[in-house]
Amino acid sequence: MTAVLSPMLATLGSLSSLTAGVTWRLEGKWDGVRAVADIDGDDLVVRSRTDRDITATFPELAELSRLVGGRRAVLDGEIVAFGDSGRTDFGLLQQRLGLRGAAVQRVRQDVPISYLIFDVLLLDEKVLLDDPYDARREVLDALQVNGEHCTVPVQLHGEPADVLARTKADGWEGLIAKRSDSTYLPGKRSSSWIKIKNEQDIEVVVIGWEPGKGRRDGMIGSLLLAVPSGTGWRYVGKVGTGFTDKMLVDLSAQLTPLETPSSPVTEQMPPGADVRAARWLRPDVVGEVVYSEITRHGTLRHPRWRGIRVDKDISDLTPLPQDG
Repeated sequence: MTAVLSPMLATLGSLSSLTAGVTWRLEGKWDGVRAVADIDGDDLVVRSRTDRDITATFPELAELSRLVGGRRAVLDGEIVAFGDSGRTDFGLLQQRLGLRGAAVQRVRQDVPISYLIFDVLLLDEKVLLDDPYDARREVLDALQVNGEHCTVPVQLHGEPADVLARTKADGWEGLIAKRSDSTYLPGKRSSSWIKIKNEQDIEVVVIGWEPGKGRRDGMIGSLLLAVPSGTGWRYVGKVGTGFTDKMLVDLSAQLTPLETPSSPVTEQMPPGADVRAARWLRPDVVGEVVYSEITRHGTLRHPRWRGIRVDKDISDLTPLPQDG
C-alpha cells in the first residue's frame, strides 16, 4: 500500500474572512483527531496528522473495507468520541489515544468512536486532489460510507452567521468553511478552508508542573505552559482546571521521565510565585487549552485544560496570536 497523504489544513479566521462573491460550503468543526484512511481491499492503514499509524488504536475502522465495497480509496476525516450530551468530547477520546491490543478492547466498549468523513482523495486509482471540492463531495456522497462507526456528516446550510450561531447554541466547536472550487493541497494550510471557532483555544507545550494541595495533595496541581517565540519558549501561564483524576495520574506517568533541572523558558520568565515549587520539564508534550483572552502581560486568562494532543508535536505550535 502506498504512503497515506498528509491532510490539508484550514486557516483560522472569522466570518469576515469569507470572501464575498465566493461560494462557501459549511461543515461542522469536530473536536477529535484528524485521520487519513487508506483502504485497499481488506488492507487498511489509518494515519494521524503527524503521520503516526493509528490503525491498531481504532479497530472499529476495519468496517471501511466493507463500506467502500472492496474498492481502493483514500479518505480524510476526524476520529471523535461523543459524550453523553451528544457533542464531540476530546477529553473522552483521550482515553483511547495511544492504546493497542488488549488495552483497546478493555476501553472500546466504554469509549466508542466515530470516524466523520468529509473528503475523498483517491478512488479506484483516480487521484482527486485537483478536482474542486464540490466534485469530490459528490464522489464521497455517492460512496455511501455510512456504517456503525463511520459516517459522512451532512453539510450545514444557511447564511454563515446563522450557521455559526446554531453551532454555538448546540455546543459545537464551530464550523469549517470551504470554497466550493478548492482543490486539495496535502500537508498545506490554505485560506481556501477557513475554521471559525466559537471559543478560543491554543496548543501549548507543557514546560513544568506544580504539586497539588488539599484534595490534590501528592498529585499534579497545575501545569506550566509555553508557546514558541523568536528565541525559544515563551511562558504563557499555568492551568489547574479541566482535569479528571485519571488525567492527572496519566499525566504524572507521562511527564515524570521528562523532568529537567532548569526551566526551558527563554522569554517572559514565570513570576516567582509560579516557579517556587515548579518541576521543570523538557518541552515535549503538546496540550490544548481553552482561554477567555490574552492579558496585556501575554498570559492566558482563565485557561482550562482540554487534553494532550498526541496527534501534534512541538513543530506544529505557533506563537500567541498577538505575536503574529
